[in-house]
Amino acid sequence: MSDLLVVRVLVFIFGGALVTYTIVSAIRSFVVPRSMRDRLSRWVFRIMALCFRPWSNRKRSYTERDRAMALYAPFSLLMLPAVWVGLVIAGYTAIYWALGIEPLQEAFMVSGSSLLTLGFDRAPTLPTSILAFLEAATGLALVALLISYLPTMYSAFSRREVAVTMLEVRAGSPPSAIEMINRYYRIHGLEHFSELWPVWEVWFADIEETHTSLAALTFFRSPQPDRSWITAAGAVLDAASLIRSTVDVPSDPHADLCIRAGYIALRRIADFFQIKYNAQPDTGDPISITRAEFDEACNRLKEQGVPLKPDRDQAWHDFTGWRVNYDTVLLALARLTMAPEAPWSSDRAYRT
Repeated sequence: MSDLLVVRVLVFIFGGALVTYTIVSAIRSFVVPRSMRDRLSRWVFRIMALCFRPWSNRKRSYTERDRAMALYAPFSLLMLPAVWVGLVIAGYTAIYWALGIEPLQEAFMVSGSSLLTLGFDRAPTLPTSILAFLEAATGLALVALLISYLPTMYSAFSRREVAVTMLEVRAGSPPSAIEMINRYYRIHGLEHFSELWPVWEVWFADIEETHTSLAALTFFRSPQPDRSWITAAGAVLDAASLIRSTVDVPSDPHADLCIRAGYIALRRIADFFQIKYNAQPDTGDPISITRAEFDEACNRLKEQGVPLKPDRDQAWHDFTGWRVNYDTVLLALARLTMAPEAPWSSDRAYRT
């Protein structure tokens, strides 16, 4: 076997592997209905982040930075098909050259013409013509894949944001667990919290599924700069933890289920982004909230007339026992998404 033939065989294998890898990446990103990390997609988002972060850091106010970063996820998502198309063209260029279409520029012209269905350059032989038809079908499938999944993504985004927007009425802006409890006490009565926990339990289950199978959703920002899905999650989890540990109301198992659904969802999303955390924390492990902050929160609740449990030390112990389950992942995801400042979540995300 001549050296040239060996080279052509190796180039053919390389081209076929590159095309296969690209198609598998597209399938992992948009077709497989489960969490699957894809290196190509991850690198695209990382490179786009490197491009956007210096731009956003030059903005003076958070609103301006938020406006800049609002383009990050859509631009990154639209870059994916461009990268896929580029890799497929490169892969088929190698295949065509290995099959005898020379020089390399001509192989590239045939590949680009076939993939983009331009038709200005045609493959000269039957085998290469068959490959050209396959390449054209591949190009159409990749573009159609993204277009067909955009409605799915925006439907999930809409479901997420409806709950986040409604929370502003109950927890203020930015959302605060203390404000949430005070407003419920003044307007509804604390017993109506039992209606809220199942709604957010479903919400947490939904974001766990959508933000891991369609990971770009994690970076889609809320329509208003002071809102964020992660700060909303933190406010609800803290409110449930305070209700269970500190506020003197009958025990509600729905609050327990909401907290568990919440920290499981945040952990699954953290797993996808390879964020490290302690999966089996102890009640005595440190959290980002200090005892002084907890006492201040209790005083604010007491001033509004909210009934509190008499043993403050036990309440603090119980609160840390709940918070330790989601403290690390909550702050890490707030950093990851550049969330707006909100009490007990993103306001301390960059301190750790």
